[in-house]
Formats: sequence, C-alpha cells, structure tokens
Amino acid sequence: MTEEAQRVIDAMNAVEAIADPEHRARAISEVLAHTSERGTEWRKLRRQVVLDLRAQEPPVSYRKIANLLGIGLATVQDIETGYTGSGKNRPRKSEAADG
Repeated sequence: MTEEAQRVIDAMNAVEAIADPEHRARAISEVLAHTSERGTEWRKLRRQVVLDLRAQEPPVSYRKIANLLGIGLATVQDIETGYTGSGKNRPRKSEAADG
C-alpha cells in the first residue's frame, strides 16, 4: 500500500475511534461529503492513466495495468470503457459496444 493511501486509512480509523457518538457522526458526515465531491474527479484521473497506458504502442496489457494500479483485471477493463456500476450489472460486451 502506498504511504499516502495508508495515511488516509489511518485518518479514517481515527474518525471511527472518536468516543463521542455525535462528534464521530459529524466527522463522518464531513468526510463523506468531501469524498463524494472528490470521487468523480479521482475516477477521471485514474481513467486517464488507464487510457494513456492503453494508447501506448504497443498497448500496455490489462494485466500489467491491473498490477501497476493494484486493482482487478475486470476493473481495468471497466475503467477503460467508462463503466462505473456494480459488477453484477455489467453490460454484456455486445451491449457495451452498442451503447
């Protein structure tokens, strides 16, 4: 895990450890609001990395991208196509090509 990601997780753990339930709930609300705003932008940034790697000649393989980013192979493919839903609702390849 990257050092930066570990710091974020540590901070989230600290929020969960707040003893006062109202204070903890307020902190959770603040974090959720901020991450909701940022999530869309972070997905765009991550997708651009995937697209840039796939645009190289020869294209970087899905498996290598998955290893580089620490995510699953299917997730890389979903990111490339722009799909952001649940895996169980993933469109079939023919549907994705049509849409």
